[in-house]
Amino acid sequence: MGQVKTVEQMSLRQKIGQMIVTGFPTLELSQEMKELIEHYSIGNCILFSHNIADKHQLGALVAELQQQFVAHTGVAGFITIDQEGGRVTRMPKDATNIPGAMAIASTGRAENAYAAGRITARELKALGINFNLAPVMDINNNPLNPVINVRSYGDTAETVAEYGIAMMRGLLDGGVLSSLKHFPGHGDTSVDSHIGLPTINKTLEELEQLELLPFKAAIEQGAQAIMSAHILFPQIEMLNVPATMSRTIITELLKNRLQYKGLVISDCLEMDAIKRFYGTAKGAVGAIKAGVDLIFISHTPSLVIEAVREIEAAVAAGELEEAIIDEAVRKILAYKAEYAKVEPPRFELVGSTAHRAANALMRSETICLVQGELTPIAEQDSTVHIIGTYAYRSDMASSSVNDELSFAQYIGQRLGVKHQAVAIDPDQAQIEACIANVAAGEHVVLGLFNARENKGQLALAKQLIDKGIQTTLVALGRPYDLALIEGAHGSLALLEYSAEAFDSLLPVLKGMHQTTAKLPIKRMF
Repeated sequence: MGQVKTVEQMSLRQKIGQMIVTGFPTLELSQEMKELIEHYSIGNCILFSHNIADKHQLGALVAELQQQFVAHTGVAGFITIDQEGGRVTRMPKDATNIPGAMAIASTGRAENAYAAGRITARELKALGINFNLAPVMDINNNPLNPVINVRSYGDTAETVAEYGIAMMRGLLDGGVLSSLKHFPGHGDTSVDSHIGLPTINKTLEELEQLELLPFKAAIEQGAQAIMSAHILFPQIEMLNVPATMSRTIITELLKNRLQYKGLVISDCLEMDAIKRFYGTAKGAVGAIKAGVDLIFISHTPSLVIEAVREIEAAVAAGELEEAIIDEAVRKILAYKAEYAKVEPPRFELVGSTAHRAANALMRSETICLVQGELTPIAEQDSTVHIIGTYAYRSDMASSSVNDELSFAQYIGQRLGVKHQAVAIDPDQAQIEACIANVAAGEHVVLGLFNARENKGQLALAKQLIDKGIQTTLVALGRPYDLALIEGAHGSLALLEYSAEAFDSLLPVLKGMHQTTAKLPIKRMF
């Protein structure tokens, strides 16, 4: 195929292909993905952890993807990724993986958010990845939120705007497109839209006083891409459709009222909020009619094909104006001309000494002493006992779990002290067995991972404290767990279950580093 570079040169199918982003489940470019590019002109890809082994494999994969896109569509593709940092991290271990949003905001220094964006952009671009689906601009004003929580910079509009815009600027200045998410706000939900359909029953006036403020500020500061939320807003959209499929929210509110001119992208249309309640293909048509430019169907080739045919049929039937598609594709091509340049990988930048040193310093500023005090731990101290669960996939946005990483083992071995792992939700027999291994007079450091949903961890903490055991709590996931336990000697918020986070914790536990961070949340429960 010759080079196709303008909307006028494209067939309807080629235009639709430019509007779709999809993925595949393997480390190598799958045959199904190649066929989607060749036969359906799909022009963009999303990468997940299952596509990534190390930087060299990733750079080669991206190069092959771009070769396919250029050969069969005439246009380089958007290579997208959810590299938020912290809990939502896709890049490999030999890259520099930054802390998550709440951890960065805990430092009290917005320049850390900018640095995190700049480092991330530099490494993504070095591997050919040109579009980061970050930062999160949701205000986590609901402590029960199962899917945003530590992915948010905090529970006030001011904090989220300041840190989110700094991250956005770091990404854009580093040459990588940045998408804010999830418009018009996913913070005040108690349902994960990956597995259900959340509802926020707020008026437009209420949203304008809180949820919309970070997005409005970012638009004024040059936001280039915004992702829609799969959430019902019945006070704003009278039809029973989520924001992604709502012309009232996408076109009238975002584009007209807020005067946003950049790309509008959908969250994945395979999430149950769309797939189960509307159907992915119907959702794709609804999203385009609403004013979404770029639609994500991230996993399933058959659903991509169904969506392409459904969009073609909607145009043929006069249900969807081709002019809407043309407008979206012009915008996509304009952003691709700026950001989707194909260049050789620069592997030396990925995980460089300078990036890792800056990241380690940033991480050292993220650890919060939430309450109480810390008793310094000496190496080889026979009276210290580390206890903790393994991580698990706490929601569908999370990265896949590293089953080999154990908080108790990692910290215990590096300190040379006793340690034991417990189940994610231990029953009473397991709790008693665990406590039986704790001798009188020992100092227990207990790692909690989203204990509110796994009440056996709360019971274990309570029973240790009730027995008079000096207990230091470490929140490895959501910090809200710490408000549910009384009587701890001290409580720390680490906010992340990773080797990098554990490395930053060690000097704090040993009394070699004083904590300076403060949680950017006002409501703990």
